[in-house]
Amino acid sequence: MDGTAAGDRDSAENMAGSSSDGRDAARNGSSNGSPNGSPGPAAGGSRTGRNLPVAIAVGVALGVLVIGSLYVVKVVFLLVVLAAVGLGVHELVRALAARGVRAPLVPSLAGTAAMLGGAYWGGPVSLVGAFALTVMVLLTWRMFQGIDGYVRDATGSVLVAAYPSLLAGFVALLLVPDDGPDRVVIFIAVTVCSDIGGYFAGILFGKHKMSPIISPKKTWEGFTGSAVACVVAGALLVHFLLDGAYWQGALLGAVVVVCATLGDLIESVIKRDLGIKDMGTLLPGHGGVMDRLDSLLFTLVPVWLLLQLFIPS
Repeated sequence: MDGTAAGDRDSAENMAGSSSDGRDAARNGSSNGSPNGSPGPAAGGSRTGRNLPVAIAVGVALGVLVIGSLYVVKVVFLLVVLAAVGLGVHELVRALAARGVRAPLVPSLAGTAAMLGGAYWGGPVSLVGAFALTVMVLLTWRMFQGIDGYVRDATGSVLVAAYPSLLAGFVALLLVPDDGPDRVVIFIAVTVCSDIGGYFAGILFGKHKMSPIISPKKTWEGFTGSAVACVVAGALLVHFLLDGAYWQGALLGAVVVVCATLGDLIESVIKRDLGIKDMGTLLPGHGGVMDRLDSLLFTLVPVWLLLQLFIPS
């Protein structure tokens, strides 16, 4: 199996120039056209290889769903988060299984629900406790399936419990205070600005590759655009929604752009190791749910910590 996996990884890396993650392209603006100005993708696609109209339509629909549920009833929004993270868990479990790593789906989903519910109704201690219990259940569950490959499968199972589920639990912590919906909006909006700023800056100016091996279409110019967008959005949103200082929001934005970029790169590393382009196909123009959650998951904890420090709930 090791030889096959290595071959798949090599194949995925060799394809990076033309079939790399479409979202990386959209965030960093490298053109799929040739240097001599040959035509780009077929009609309907953008210079980044993504079907931009479809991607925008899906993004707007997701935004309406999130904002609509967020300001109606908090628990409804929590259910939307649970559904999204549950789909992400399913995608990650399936991707791992394609490489022979068996992470049990049912206890992973149950643990996700326990972590989100524990965080919302019990706070940080309950979130950590639910995570610890989930890990114990996953390790025990796998034990009864035999010895062979136990460490490999147990490690994959803990990754699933920590990467989507534990990190996602912090959105419930953001939601708890009276101004929780505003805190969640800041978290989502500033992170999305990383995508938008990186997209336009990359399209217009992108030349210098940030990480050619991990994510060939991510550029330093795109990162700079992301940074400017996040800092401006953070300063304005924190000030007008939470009455915080402009500098506090700007600092939050600066932290977000670093964490969002790391989230993108880590997701790219996971996919390249597994030899896949996207985690799924559920969201046209975006890929799978995990392909949308990667940067959000990595910004959650620092955003929660900074908002607790600057504007205690």
